[in-house]
Amino acid sequence: MRYQRPRGTADILPGASANWESVEQAARQIFQRYGYQNIRTPLFENYEVFSRSSGDTSDIVTKEMYDFNDKGGRHVALRPEGTAGVVRAFVENKLYGPEYQKPYKVYYMGPMFRYERPQSGRQREFHQIGVEAFGSENPAMDVEVITMAMRFFKQIGLHDLRVAINTLGDKESRDAYHKALVDYLKPHFDELSPDSQERMEKNPLRVLDSKDKRDKKFVADAPSILDYLTPEAAQRFETVKKMLDQLGISYVVDPTMVRGLDYYNHTIFEIMVKAKSLGNGYTTICGGGRYNGLVEQLGGPETPGIGFGIGLERLLLLIHDEGISLNQKTSFDVYVVNDGEDTNLPALQLVEAARDAGLSADRDYEGRKFKTQIKNAYKDNAKLIVILGAKDLADKSVRLRVGHEEDKRVALDDLLNDFSKYYQEVERG
Repeated sequence: MRYQRPRGTADILPGASANWESVEQAARQIFQRYGYQNIRTPLFENYEVFSRSSGDTSDIVTKEMYDFNDKGGRHVALRPEGTAGVVRAFVENKLYGPEYQKPYKVYYMGPMFRYERPQSGRQREFHQIGVEAFGSENPAMDVEVITMAMRFFKQIGLHDLRVAINTLGDKESRDAYHKALVDYLKPHFDELSPDSQERMEKNPLRVLDSKDKRDKKFVADAPSILDYLTPEAAQRFETVKKMLDQLGISYVVDPTMVRGLDYYNHTIFEIMVKAKSLGNGYTTICGGGRYNGLVEQLGGPETPGIGFGIGLERLLLLIHDEGISLNQKTSFDVYVVNDGEDTNLPALQLVEAARDAGLSADRDYEGRKFKTQIKNAYKDNAKLIVILGAKDLADKSVRLRVGHEEDKRVALDDLLNDFSKYYQEVERG
């Protein structure tokens, strides 16, 4: 019987995986430049970690989460997003303590799981890159996080980027808007989709995020949260906009934007790209915002937080469709070419000596013809080719070749004893 990968998953093969590594490495470089450190949390958590943080009415909890009872009867779930697990780790490990510098900045990369209909750029097992920063209320943190994401996208070659922002305000703002929105939607209750009818009872802001055609016509004329902000919340949002202006970051204010999870407040944002492969308009490639109540909700002290998430599959699909080269080619510092059975062991010793010297090295293991091995060395962009034939072995020597230059002969034992010396000499010419 031949087995196939589960629906909604993908094999990331060599070649394609090089692009993943390039994007991940670019993210690490940018995030570390801003003072973020890597955090790795479990692939599964107690169900309540996600149900409490995401909200009982979210699609993630009601429709998409992979949850089950394990052999000990514990209700667990595969992580559908990264933030909740990071917050749980922040609380459990008491990273809010005075011994830790604030803001406490972390980034993560890894697989997430949601049961949804697979389509291009959207899988049931998918991967996210994200950041979280805890401990600062300063609007400058909001802008720094947005700026960092923009810098990352520019580094990997994306252009025509734009930021869409909104604010969900403070608790007083949300309470006032909650009432106004319910008052507006109630007369249309019977015309809303079943999902929105349920959301209206528990979290009416989620109706604004509905993709159902029955809801969209009402959402278009719904009151704006910007009209219900407290003076403090309004001033905070003005500060964020002013800072973006000063940094030259183009943005639009989208008062209909809400996040799909319950824990957001104040600044929320999406980063969009205008790409030929995606049509004429802008398409979202990153989403995030501030969540000042989530740490407390998961058992920690009141601690402000902000972060964003990026879907890797969608991003890599965009990079491919736009023809962006990530410059990932197989390349070795050293390639050993050997001919004859007697050279098998010394060829192995040579590649290991090169690796001991901190160099990347490879050789032929299939007994291919000498000319074929040379071609493979050039194909792999080897900086130094080490040639070992039967006559060379008899003379206890090897030939060193750089590109198509004339070979240089050196003693086999000398090369084995000090590979880095000869590599540097040949590289210098």
